[in-house]
Amino acid sequence: MDRERVTEWVAAYERAWRTPGTDPLATIFTADASYLQGPYRQPVLGLPAIARMWEAEREGPDEAFRMTSEVVAVDGDTAVVRAEVHYGEPTNQEFRDLWILRFADDGRCRAFEEWPFWPPNAGNTSQE
Repeated sequence: MDRERVTEWVAAYERAWRTPGTDPLATIFTADASYLQGPYRQPVLGLPAIARMWEAEREGPDEAFRMTSEVVAVDGDTAVVRAEVHYGEPTNQEFRDLWILRFADDGRCRAFEEWPFWPPNAGNTSQE
């Protein structure tokens, strides 16, 4: 992997989040991928389980949000990305996130690990 390919993958991830259904997930995750939503959470294992989690977590593909991201590092098949997401118009929820991504040879993610952080006193209890 290189920075350009990781940047393209992140753009595909955002497009998939904005697309109805979960079919695009197969283009960005391997069939046996793991998705860890936080450092102390149980990993979601396999594409069908990731698809169920994906639908449960988002309001829908027309959800108002804006996301910015920066590739922090790439080493072999592993990348670190810093993302910032603002939900709502106007923003009613925001967080910063570090992603550790491990890629298969075909460029799809085989392991997604995120470390989300919310502003102090945001009232978000999703961090575990």
